[in-house]
Amino acid sequence: MSPETVVTILCGLAILVGVAGTVIPVLPGSILIGLSLLAWAIWGGAGTTGWVVFGIGMVFVLAGMAASAVLTGRKLKQHSIPSRSVVAGLVLGVVGMFIIPVVGLFVGFAAGLLLSELHRTRALGTAAASSWAALKATGLGMIVEFGLACLAGSTWVIGLWVTAAA
Repeated sequence: MSPETVVTILCGLAILVGVAGTVIPVLPGSILIGLSLLAWAIWGGAGTTGWVVFGIGMVFVLAGMAASAVLTGRKLKQHSIPSRSVVAGLVLGVVGMFIIPVVGLFVGFAAGLLLSELHRTRALGTAAASSWAALKATGLGMIVEFGLACLAGSTWVIGLWVTAAA
């Protein structure tokens, strides 16, 4: 097996992990996709095609990261949810990941968000409403980033086809 083939296989696996990482927060996401595209452009033996794929793929990766941050941030500001509530959700999400296998991250994030908002607002109804808004905003950001990560991965697959045909 040639070194270019090994690089291509490893980059493909890393891109798959990166796409999954846009939805599963404990895995590296879009950054891993960008690094994989760069590695394939440098060592994948695709020549100019590799660099074109890297450029197009990075546009999708950066757009996904930016859209996720902007959409999530905008929704959180609309509902006046402080960043400390999100941080509390993240901390309890990490704890939940070790306590409840598979779903602990999501359960912990939601619980941490709710507890922080309950502490801030002192009203369960208000805390539940703002926590639900934050969860929807986070989900929307993840969906957009996932879609654009899939487009970056698809760009790489098309680049593979072009390279194989050449």
